[in-house]
Amino acid sequence: MESLYINTKEIGPRFFIQHGFATNISAKKIGSDCWINQQVTIGYTFSDEPPIIGNGVRISAGAKVLGQIKIDDNAIIAANAVVVKDVERNAIVGGVPARIIGTNVNHILYME
Repeated sequence: MESLYINTKEIGPRFFIQHGFATNISAKKIGSDCWINQQVTIGYTFSDEPPIIGNGVRISAGAKVLGQIKIDDNAIIAANAVVVKDVERNAIVGGVPARIIGTNVNHILYME
């Protein structure tokens, strides 16, 4: 039984999926150096476009990233967060719906 689905045409180098169990990924683009945990859903809402995931983004277990939004570079999405709005560079977001809960200064995965 398959449990990892990826429907993304453009994925950058060093893409890492940790424990891909029950993970659905339908992004318009995923940048380089991204890390995605298990049971994550990235996909559509009622819009025609899926999310764009920037460089160095970490998406923790159980998170949902939905709709025509952009997750900017080095953002961290907390476990079980539901993200339906754009996320700024280096932001840490969590909750339902997700809101900024901190700034990523210690876990930078992507350097320009």
